[in-house]
Amino acid sequence: MGFNVKVDGNWRSFRHRNYRILFPASTISNIGSWAQRVAQDWLVLELTNSGTYLGIVTAIQFTPFLFFSLHGGAFADRFDKRKLLIGTNALGAFSAITLGTLVMTNQVELWHVFALAAVLGISTAIDAPVRQTFAADIVGQDDLPNAVSLNSANFNAGRLVGPALSGLLIAAFGTGPSFLVNGTSYLFAIGALMAMNEKEFFHQDRPKSKTNVREGLHYALARPDIYVVMLIVFFLGTFGLNFQIFNALMATQEFGKGPAAYGLLGTFVAIGSFSGAIASARLERFRKTRFVILAGGAFALAILVLSILPNYTAYAIFLPICGVTALITMITANSIVQVNSDPAIRGRVMGIYLLIFMGGTPVGSPVIGLMAEAIGIRSTIAACGAICLIATTVIWFKFKDRVDVPADISVAAVLKSANRN
Repeated sequence: MGFNVKVDGNWRSFRHRNYRILFPASTISNIGSWAQRVAQDWLVLELTNSGTYLGIVTAIQFTPFLFFSLHGGAFADRFDKRKLLIGTNALGAFSAITLGTLVMTNQVELWHVFALAAVLGISTAIDAPVRQTFAADIVGQDDLPNAVSLNSANFNAGRLVGPALSGLLIAAFGTGPSFLVNGTSYLFAIGALMAMNEKEFFHQDRPKSKTNVREGLHYALARPDIYVVMLIVFFLGTFGLNFQIFNALMATQEFGKGPAAYGLLGTFVAIGSFSGAIASARLERFRKTRFVILAGGAFALAILVLSILPNYTAYAIFLPICGVTALITMITANSIVQVNSDPAIRGRVMGIYLLIFMGGTPVGSPVIGLMAEAIGIRSTIAACGAICLIATTVIWFKFKDRVDVPADISVAAVLKSANRN
């Protein structure tokens, strides 16, 4: 399979040439994506000075997950993943470069931000399940858990650099350059995808018949180790992982800071997230559903503490704790769903997982924005932490004795039952 380099332990996915090609390009793309996230939020605040509109644009960007992520998972099971990823990256580049050009030419209006956020959301909703399952094609089943951890470290390395870079660019030149940086970063990912050697892929057998989403739903519901993880991820993703809103409103409304200080908060989150991603590579033996529930509870407690910190310095210093607990939870959840799913249906299961993970955002973000204006951002953060803690506690007592029982379920039997119904 073309292993050209001897690498063991926490870095063993780098044994695979295709992974070594894609990894640095993904780092550049992730830096661009995080730079755009900060710039987009700041642009909305510049245009509206409203937490409500900030929540709305976030909802618009993630609403496509409700409609396209399941189909993206089906595409991943059925079609060439590399070609699909080239297409989604091209669409993302178009969205970012168009918005950057509008800003740089002083023609941008709020509806432009909404429309292009929707385009980027469609691209991301299809891209995410394809990209998640593409890891198995690159490194194989044995190295998949390690690749999930390293990919998360990669994502959060971008999060370390992107927000701070964007904050500096915004302070010096406005928001436009951040969007152009992101648009350019997609081209690196496209180039890496085109440079990969298809002969070195670990090809999974594609279904011979037409794939459908219903099969993935039946399979997931037959697996308590999978659907309990999805429940945890829904609550944490909808109410807990809203740092872009929390930080923007805390920086501006509570602490009276500017764009550079706001961007730096994203970097502090990423310090913890990156540490969590690196640590998770050493925690493979803990990758069980019970661990996801406990780690989710720890993250909920961290969000509650975040809501009461008195000043910018204390808030920033504590953000890495939120980042590390969030990432250990999410990486473990992602690994469980991918590794425990049968390869023949993994794409559709990941489509469901990502729908649940991201699909609550279109509802949660506007509600969080409205709550922040009605009761204040501190009370809103506390309420979100409380919801996550209550959810993890209830799920623990209801499912803790069932989730880690080895599953003996034939995917063929599940699919036959799904098609019969």
